[in-house]
Amino acid sequence: MRILGLDIGDRTIGVAVCDPLGITAQGITTIRRKNEDVDIEQLKDICNKYDVESIVSGLPKNMNGTLGPQSKKVIEFCKIIEERIKLPIKMWDERLTTVAANRAMLEADLSRKKRKKIVDKMAATYILQGYLDSI
Repeated sequence: MRILGLDIGDRTIGVAVCDPLGITAQGITTIRRKNEDVDIEQLKDICNKYDVESIVSGLPKNMNGTLGPQSKKVIEFCKIIEERIKLPIKMWDERLTTVAANRAMLEADLSRKKRKKIVDKMAATYILQGYLDSI
């Protein structure tokens, strides 16, 4: 049972996948967004490569739990993913995942340049691991 974790942003999509037993999440890549067709094709290739059965996407809620403009963009893009890739998608509250990812990288003493390159992949890992821990 492989699950894909996504941290969807306007410029990038952080991607993580769980191990075959569904216990741990590993970051695999950050997709630089180009256009809808290219983005979907890259996600489809990853899903095929890892034999993914479902997807968990971070849902960027406001701190008070409400949905803002970014949440609506993510929900719309997830609907497109579901239609075109034909895999079920669950939404997962992603509040503070990027903060946690940045904190972990600071503690690992990574440079700002390195952190910028992998923060989305790390956030996707936190999103997916949070979901895996809940099930």
